[in-house]
Amino acid sequence: MHVVFFLIAALTLGGALAAVLLKNTVHCALAVTLAFLGHALLFLRLDAQFAGFAQILIYIGAVAILVVFAILLTRGSEAPASGIFSKTWLLGLLIAAAVFAVLGWSIIESARALAVDSAAPQVTVHDIGVALVGRYVLPLEIVALLLTAATIGAVIVALHEKERPR
Repeated sequence: MHVVFFLIAALTLGGALAAVLLKNTVHCALAVTLAFLGHALLFLRLDAQFAGFAQILIYIGAVAILVVFAILLTRGSEAPASGIFSKTWLLGLLIAAAVFAVLGWSIIESARALAVDSAAPQVTVHDIGVALVGRYVLPLEIVALLLTAATIGAVIVALHEKERPR
């Protein structure tokens, strides 16, 4: 049981570290996709099928692929000419540590505030699907149009860059 969790955790952390440490932007985007896959597998392992499949469909199927296309179409895949570290890396490290501390504190405090005998909601994946194609169909379609417009915009920006002489 625990071996599977540790393998999935290693996949997730490896993808996240690769996304931060790699120099090539396309490789970073693909590593983020790998981290998203690890999150989806963790959700599926916890019997949260809707969250796991939503992670696969939305983040891997739409967002990560959109990022890869945007990078490739705008020619942002070249490695940076200068060093990979910013001059303000220490400030970034301090901000990251502060955010981590606040998140850790809020998790510890919320665990104390949760009721021990609270009942789990009785909503099924079928109920969520019916709500998405019934009551929430308009927001779902708006998100689909927004993602399509972003893709078309990336193509138009890439075409205009090719027409300009360098």
